[in-house]
Amino acid sequence: MDSNQKPRRNIEDIRSRYRGAQTAKPKLTTSQPSMPRPAKELPKPLPIEIKPMGKINLNEPSLVNRSLPAYLDEKDSTRKPSILPIKKTKREKKEKKEKKKWSKKKKVVSTILSILLILGVIVAVFGANLLSKLDKVVHGNLFSDASAFLNTQPLKGESSGRVNILLAGNSADDVGHNGADLTDSIMIVSIDTTTHNAFMLSIPRDLWVDIPTMGHQKINAAITVSDFSSPGYPSNGMGQLEQIIQTQLGIPINYYVLIDYAALRDAANAVGGISVNIQSSDPRGLYDPSIDFTTNGPLVKLSNGWHTLNGQQALDLARARGDAYGSYGYELSDFARTQNQRLMLVALAEKAKSTGVVTNPIKITSLFSAFSNNVQTDMTLNNVLRLAQITKPIDLNAIQSEGFSYAGDNPLLIGHVDPASGQDALVPSLGVDNFTALTQYYEQLTSKNPVVREGANVVILNGSDKTGIASVEGDKITAAGYTVANVGSAGSKYSGTMIVDMSDGKKPATLAGLKNYFPGSVVQLSDLSTQAKEAQNYTSADFVVILGQNWNSAPSK
Repeated sequence: MDSNQKPRRNIEDIRSRYRGAQTAKPKLTTSQPSMPRPAKELPKPLPIEIKPMGKINLNEPSLVNRSLPAYLDEKDSTRKPSILPIKKTKREKKEKKEKKKWSKKKKVVSTILSILLILGVIVAVFGANLLSKLDKVVHGNLFSDASAFLNTQPLKGESSGRVNILLAGNSADDVGHNGADLTDSIMIVSIDTTTHNAFMLSIPRDLWVDIPTMGHQKINAAITVSDFSSPGYPSNGMGQLEQIIQTQLGIPINYYVLIDYAALRDAANAVGGISVNIQSSDPRGLYDPSIDFTTNGPLVKLSNGWHTLNGQQALDLARARGDAYGSYGYELSDFARTQNQRLMLVALAEKAKSTGVVTNPIKITSLFSAFSNNVQTDMTLNNVLRLAQITKPIDLNAIQSEGFSYAGDNPLLIGHVDPASGQDALVPSLGVDNFTALTQYYEQLTSKNPVVREGANVVILNGSDKTGIASVEGDKITAAGYTVANVGSAGSKYSGTMIVDMSDGKKPATLAGLKNYFPGSVVQLSDLSTQAKEAQNYTSADFVVILGQNWNSAPSK
């Protein structure tokens, strides 16, 4: 063996030694405890050399159009350092825009599906027949229905705060009824969309008007015009009727509803009858012995007080006007009938809104059936839904029931016999075709001015030596909305100005206003003063103002 070469170890000797190392166990003694291993020494941190940043060039391309970090903003020292925003690539912007568009489309699709689902639920609960009947009235379909539920639009007239609906009724369904095509009932339902108040104003069917293609006729004949066409109005008869009311009577109309009388009968039956409170001027109530051919009994016989009427009884009451011999309770004939019609419409609306009807699928379907077969309108489903929204807060019991007066000291209408045709009709008390007072009455009902709404008649008398002061002061308060019925000279001279209240305190707003214009004492008709006695000559007045010697001038307001 070479002396420089290391000896090779035996393989078996190495293996035996390795096995012994793996199996041998360390021997522990209590006399020599094991010492803890010394902690490994960490390397020392390398020194860092901090160099000054120097000035920053804000015009450097990499910083252009980027906001400065907060630590470089001298104006805001409280903000934490922020990282400069990374400018997105055109591809990233395009992907984000497309994602946003798809999100909007998903929302629209989701909304449409939701509406269709709602309609589906309605069909499932109430039956497809219900929607078909509704669409028959408003001329709709499934897609227009879905659109209406998605977005209800404002009604015509809503921007001005008032929506007027012309409601007309005829007996076209009654073949044996004379004049079935004529509108026996003409009514305006006026809704204040801001105060949530409403009133119904009846227009007498015998009102003498000028129908362009027919000459002077009763207004109920306008519905028979079959070739009417004018921009802004419905076609045919209802359009002609609407135009006459707007142009001659000065009452704006936004929509119309034409109802066969059978609708009232069927609707009353559908809701289980309607309750009305008869308050006739006759203590016996209402009686019209005209024959009701369905029962062979009197058309109407109702005592004063509450009654629940079925459909036929409601129809009879709507038609009766007490013109048969032996009738009582119908002193004003057709005016009493229109008053009863308004009474029943409110009663029907109250019953239709009751929970027992709304939650009953059979009653709801029957109610829509009554309307679908007997109602025509130019309102769409969108209009109907919006109308339901704006009328929901209205207290039905507070709806005013109005009509143009025919009796009393100062009637708006008087009887008239047409010399050419011999027809009995009604004309304004101011003369044929002079509807000024009727227009003023409508404006009185719709005015926000409490004085105008009270519509009190004021007479001004000159009780001084100054000439013409009654006319001057009358013009001043007329411009402020007061109705001056007469001006003149008092029968004698008076030292002081006085207001005679002949309304018995029923026109408080007018009295307060007059006291403002004419400072002085206020007396009642029951007083024994000479002024009160002189005021008794003006029975149609609500107030008589007598200007005394101390009068200078009313303030201009």
